[in-house]
Amino acid sequence: MKPDTNKPFVTTVHERCRMCYTCVRECPAKAIRIVDGQADVIPERCIACGNCVKVCSQNAKEALSTVEQFEHWLSGGARVAVMVAPSFPADVVDADPEQLVGMIRALGADIVAEVGFGADLVADRYRRLFTDSDDDARYIATSCPAIVGYVERYFPDQAESLAPIVSPMVAMARVLREIYGEDVRTVFVGPCIAKKVEAASEMVLDEVDCAITFAELRMLLLRCDIHPDDVEPSDFDPPHSAAGALFPISRGMLQAANIQEDLMAGQVVATEGRSNFTEALREFAEGNLDARLLEVLACQGCIMGPGMTGNTPLFRRRSCVSRYVRSRMKTFDEQRWRSYVNRLEALDLSREFVRNDQRIPTPAERQLEEILARMGKFEPADELNCGACGYDTCREHAIAICKGLAESEMCLPNTIEKLRDTINALADSNDQLHNAQEALMQSEKLASMGQLAAGIAHEVNNPLGVVLMYAHLLLDECEESGKQRGDLRMIAEQADRCKKIVAGLLHFARQNKVLRQRTDVHGLIRRSLDPLAVPDNVNLRVEEGLDDPYAEIDADQIVQVLTNLCTNAFAAMPDGGLLAVTTDGTDQAVRIRVTDTGTGVPEENLGKIFEPFFTTKQIGKGTGLGLAVTYGIIKMHKGSIDVESNADPANGATGTTFIIELPREGQETL
Repeated sequence: MKPDTNKPFVTTVHERCRMCYTCVRECPAKAIRIVDGQADVIPERCIACGNCVKVCSQNAKEALSTVEQFEHWLSGGARVAVMVAPSFPADVVDADPEQLVGMIRALGADIVAEVGFGADLVADRYRRLFTDSDDDARYIATSCPAIVGYVERYFPDQAESLAPIVSPMVAMARVLREIYGEDVRTVFVGPCIAKKVEAASEMVLDEVDCAITFAELRMLLLRCDIHPDDVEPSDFDPPHSAAGALFPISRGMLQAANIQEDLMAGQVVATEGRSNFTEALREFAEGNLDARLLEVLACQGCIMGPGMTGNTPLFRRRSCVSRYVRSRMKTFDEQRWRSYVNRLEALDLSREFVRNDQRIPTPAERQLEEILARMGKFEPADELNCGACGYDTCREHAIAICKGLAESEMCLPNTIEKLRDTINALADSNDQLHNAQEALMQSEKLASMGQLAAGIAHEVNNPLGVVLMYAHLLLDECEESGKQRGDLRMIAEQADRCKKIVAGLLHFARQNKVLRQRTDVHGLIRRSLDPLAVPDNVNLRVEEGLDDPYAEIDADQIVQVLTNLCTNAFAAMPDGGLLAVTTDGTDQAVRIRVTDTGTGVPEENLGKIFEPFFTTKQIGKGTGLGLAVTYGIIKMHKGSIDVESNADPANGATGTTFIIELPREGQETL
C-alpha cells in the first residue's frame, strides 16, 4: 500500500491561514502560491523540506499522514521491519532506547532495526567514491531527499553531479531484505517529511513500503495506549550501527566516512539550513566552489527535521545523539559489525536521478517595471526590500507575481500606503457627508421657517398697513406743537420698521427663481458697491483677480448678497477699518471674498449666523434675516458660502471673511 502520489505531501488548512507569508519566506523552493490571500503549496515544486510546517504558528500547514499505511502493514500478516532513524535519541528524550524498541514491538513490528547501520554502509560508499574518483569529479551528497528534490527541480543541469548512492533509509531497507528475506515489509520512522516522498519515488520503487515521522509514531502509540513503563525493554535487531549513527548531526556523514573537511584544501564543503544550502548549490552550479564533495542538509541536521516532536533546542539534541553513540560504542561488538559489513560488501547501494525542471523563465524587464509600479515602486529607492511579503527583495516579489506565485497586495509598505490613502479619503468623505448633513438640516430649517414666515407676513401685512396709514394721517393732522406729535411719530417709525421686517420675511419665504445670465462679476461688484453709504472711517478696497470674470448668475440676487455682507461689515467696524472685496477662481467656479477688520464673530456664534432671526445687533438695529437670505441665494445658485472669523485680539488681528463660491455655468434652479 503505497501513498497516493497524486496527493500533495504538504497542504494548507485554509480556515487557519492568516496571510502572514511566513511560509513563503521560509520555503527555499518558493513552492507557495498566494491566491486570494491563501497560501497553497504547489505539489510539483514542493521538495517536502517541511519548513512551512515548522514555522506556521497557526498550524495551517499539514503533512500527508501515512499512519494508515503503517497500520495496514502491521495488520496485513506480513513480517514488518521498522527502521528507526539515527536521530531518535534527540526526539525520544522521555524513554530509554530499549523502551522505544519495546513500544514499537508492542505495536506489532517483527523486526526493529537501526538505520544507522545503513548509514555505515553509505558512509563507506562515499569514502570509496571520494577516494577513487578523478580529481575533476564533483559530487553533491544525496542522503537528504529534500536536497535531491531541490537539485532535480531547480538545478536540473547538476543532476549528473548527484552522488549515485542511496540514502541510509533505502540502504537499510536493502540490508533487511538481504538478511531477513525479500518478503519483509519495511517501514521507516524518522524526522523527515521528504522521506515520505522518497519512499514513494519511482526511482526507488518498492524499496521502502512506508515512511512515518516521529510525531506520527507518538500519535499512534498514544492511540494504542502504549507507554514506556508498560512494555518490556528490548534491543534493536542486528545489525547494529557504528559511527553511522552520527548522520543526523551536521557533518556526521563526513566523520562516519572518515572524510576530512580540510579548509585549506577546500575539496569538501559541508553546510545546512534553508539559506545556506540554496546558496551553496547555486555557487556549486556556477562553478564558484572548488569542492569535489558538497555535503548539504535542508535542515540544521536531521535532528531539526519537521517530523520531530517537542521544543528541545538544537545543541541539546546534538548532545543527545552524541551521548547515545558514545554509550553504544562502549559495548560495540566490532567483530560482529564487521562480519555484517563483509557479508554485505557486494550489496548494490547505487541509484539514479531524474531531471524535473521546475524553473520558470525570468520575465522581461518591462513586465517587472510595470508590476513594481503597481506596488508604488517607481525608482530603486522605492524598493525597500523589507521582506514582509516573504521574498528577500522587491524584484523577487515582482518576478513571483509574473510567475503567478504571488499577489501585489502582499507588499506591506504599499498596502499601508494605500490604507492611509483610503483612511484619508474616508475622512474627506466623512467631512463632506457632515457638511452635507449640516446643509440639509439648515435647508430644512430654512424651509420650515420660510413657511412660518410666509404665514405670519401674510396675516400681519394687511392690518399693519392700516396701522401705518392711520399713523401717518394722524401725524399729518397733528400740529407741530401738539403734545401727541412725538407719540404719533414714534408709532409711525415703529410701524415702518415692522413693515420692513414683514417685507424681509416675505422675501425670505418666497420661492425665488435663479435667472442665470452671463454676467461680468467684476462689473457686478462695482455696481453693488457704488450706491453703498461707506462710512468715512472705513477704507474700501476691491481686488479683481479673475482672468475670466464671466459667470452665469442671477445678477440682482448676487447684488443683494454683496449688499448684505458689506452692510454687516460696516456695522462690525464702528471705529473704522478696512473692507476688502477680492475675486479669484478656477475654470469651473468663481470665488468672492468679503473681508473686514471688524470685531469678528465669536466662535460660539459661527454655527448660528445663517439661521433666520439670529442677530447680535442691538434691538431695533437688525432683523436677523440678511445672512439667512444670503445663504438661501447662494444655495439656489448651487454654490457655497463659508465664514472665517476671529473675535479674540489675543489670537491675532480680529475680523471676518465670507467666502462665496459660485459655479460658472448652471441650469435654472427653482
